[in-house]
Amino acid sequence: MKNTYYDLVNQTFDFPQDGFSLKDNHLLFNEISIYELIKKYGSPLKLTYLPKIGEKIQTARKLFRDAIQRYGYNGKYVYCYCTKSSHFAFVLNEVLENGTQLETSSGFDIDLIWRLYKLGKINKGTIIINNGYKPRGYVQKIARLIDEGFTNVIPVCDNEYELEMYNSLIKNEKCNIGLRMATEEEPNFEFYTSRLGIRQSEVLNFYQNKIATNPKFDLKMLHFFVDIGIKDTLYYWTELKKASKPTASCARYALPSPASISEAGCRSAIP
Repeated sequence: MKNTYYDLVNQTFDFPQDGFSLKDNHLLFNEISIYELIKKYGSPLKLTYLPKIGEKIQTARKLFRDAIQRYGYNGKYVYCYCTKSSHFAFVLNEVLENGTQLETSSGFDIDLIWRLYKLGKINKGTIIINNGYKPRGYVQKIARLIDEGFTNVIPVCDNEYELEMYNSLIKNEKCNIGLRMATEEEPNFEFYTSRLGIRQSEVLNFYQNKIATNPKFDLKMLHFFVDIGIKDTLYYWTELKKASKPTASCARYALPSPASISEAGCRSAIP
């Protein structure tokens, strides 16, 4: 039985992956010697290669642009960067230079939004999706953004109690709202996430009874989480198909306001 770390990596990962290569038995990342970096700075070592960030963003856009053109899709794709991925200024500067929008996951991220605004990195028209668990403090910070003129803030609502907080704390007469739909995990996934969000069978009723009847709210997004990300598997396509049905139903009722679908970091408008 092979049980060395080398054998684990060798049988688990395809090598070389994009950006990695070997030269004189030394590992290179985009022609940068990892050996020389470790010799200079020590290990463990975390390396952020900024040009790769913009490259990945443009790759995602190209994939969706090609698919949109191929299938005659009438909506558009919007790339939103989740700030919890990295809060470092040098990463966010690179991300925003590629014209991305933003997604927050906690009240701490809202403080970051204000900092970026004061630095002129974003403006009050930037799309800001508010995801994650929302205690009252987080909702209060979201409400402040909306009340102070950020026009494209979209809080993603997990439940009726959260919606009531938006209704009471947001002073603006109108605000955008998103809904999170619960999905089932992959059978062997180690975390249980289907407790999060509104059951797909109840989404349309929730919209009709709680949102459509309240003139304050405009439904702008349906969000769902697939734990494996975007992968060409039966599980992924099954969950996407299941989530598309309530999305289409809500989009019909929400017209003329467009709804959008949000999954695994991908944002696309649905006409």
